[in-house]
Amino acid sequence: MSRESEADFPGDAELPGALPEALRAELVAFRRDVHMHPELGNQEFRTTAALKARLEKADLHPRVLDTGTGLICDIGNTAETGDGAQAADAGPRPMLALRADIDALPIPDAKVDCAYRSTVPDRAHACGHDVHTTVVLGAGLVLAELHSQGRLPYPVRLIFQPAEEVLPGGAVDAIASGALEGVGRIIGVHCDPRVDAGRIGLRHGPITSACDRLEVALNGPGGHTARPHLTTDLVTAAARVATDVPALVARRVDARSGLALTWGRIESGHACNVIPQRAELSGTVRCLDLNAWRAAPDLVHAAIDEIAGLYRAKTEINYVRGVPPVVNDPAVSDLLHDAMTARRGPDSVEDTEQSLGGEDFSWYLEHVPGAMARLGVRKPGERVVRDLHQGDFDVDEHAITVGVELFTAAALLDAAR
Repeated sequence: MSRESEADFPGDAELPGALPEALRAELVAFRRDVHMHPELGNQEFRTTAALKARLEKADLHPRVLDTGTGLICDIGNTAETGDGAQAADAGPRPMLALRADIDALPIPDAKVDCAYRSTVPDRAHACGHDVHTTVVLGAGLVLAELHSQGRLPYPVRLIFQPAEEVLPGGAVDAIASGALEGVGRIIGVHCDPRVDAGRIGLRHGPITSACDRLEVALNGPGGHTARPHLTTDLVTAAARVATDVPALVARRVDARSGLALTWGRIESGHACNVIPQRAELSGTVRCLDLNAWRAAPDLVHAAIDEIAGLYRAKTEINYVRGVPPVVNDPAVSDLLHDAMTARRGPDSVEDTEQSLGGEDFSWYLEHVPGAMARLGVRKPGERVVRDLHQGDFDVDEHAITVGVELFTAAALLDAAR
């Protein structure tokens, strides 16, 4: 992301909130403990309890979300009773929120010779949510210390959100639980194994895509393959839906929107000489553009009905809304840029591309401006990329220090604007 000028803070000496060595070691241990005990979306009871205990130890007052997992915690603006009332010196300024997601994936941990590999069968933190969680925890602890010293001018909210991997995303429940009440801006990070630890990737505008789930069933009278004219030829109908609908949808939206329907499953029939009575397809709809995403359900429904109708097939369509694109607000992206530059210099920020992955951080941005950075987790010089959502995924834990100091710097710079 290009900038016309550098940040006003040339080095860490002029900006408080560097991570003490003792806390750095504690956070690495915390991340490893969470990594060893992964929990799926809306089941993160152990993780929630561990976060709550550590925040309370720092004399903070976290509140568990209404769904029973995940929590929010305000720094610098809650009464000692922890009832969420705003302190007299907090003023009307909306809070900056720091967001983490805390859930894991339903895949086995494939790492070998790793002391902190998952202890839970078929569960793994293979997307870096354990790092996101630890970064926001660490930032909260540093900011709480700064607040106790009178060096945090405005309040900050920590959001530890459950179920990011569960459509339409736990962000929806967090918002319903009041996570954004009093919040004016929000920031987050996502681990990126293509970026070296010590660096972040940023961009203005869209940084992820929308992602929805699509399930289609075609129905009609089957029969003998010797008399297809007496049947609804569902195998042929399903094949045409699979090939023609993606092309038809793509021609009905602006090509720059990047709308793509991709099938992951097609199933029909059990015998070579029997035309079945039902065929099923399922896949995803991904889109780079917010307006095209909003129009996608109607477009997809119409295209499926149009093609299936040529074969007299009756349709059942289950279009499951996932998440819109994450669209970084330019001013908040610049805040992250300036914070990283203040900590580690201008070479620590690189441009990044818009991905086709989905992220429910986007739901927060439907309400308040915000931005997400890609947090580098690759060991510098390492050639093998352990990609997201793979069982052997792991990180360079130096990224925890980088993330904590990025967030603390962002909170302090935001307060100065």
